[in-house]
Amino acid sequence: MARRGRIRHTPAVSAPEDVWIPLVDEPIGTIVNRIQEEDPAIAALVDSPRRILAFRTFAYLRVGLLLGELLVDNEVPQPEDAVETWIEGLLRDPKHRDAVHAEVRAVAEEIAADPALDAGESVGPDAAARERFREFARKHAG
Repeated sequence: MARRGRIRHTPAVSAPEDVWIPLVDEPIGTIVNRIQEEDPAIAALVDSPRRILAFRTFAYLRVGLLLGELLVDNEVPQPEDAVETWIEGLLRDPKHRDAVHAEVRAVAEEIAADPALDAGESVGPDAAARERFREFARKHAG
């Protein structure tokens, strides 16, 4: 049987927070958050931590894809000022804004309809895991 070689030179790995793609701070995250704030029905549809995580993940992806399609299929308007992005330029068109809003709303509705994301399902550890932790803490605390 062949023996696996050892990995010899590996570059330093960044801390997890350095690797995280800062979607929340980028235009797509800002757009999704703004639509979610403007449409209270979306917040009602994604009302648990598990649903919020799924919603944000898929909304960011689908809005990004939609914006890419809009960019390819449409002329990007000239910026109104020097700091306007191509996304902001596209979203000046009401039909593009409506399409993005509809996409975000569709994601929220799909997430709300997914029974695997029911709020009754525990997001954290179950009772048995909590008890194991308490026992561990008692043994090691003193």
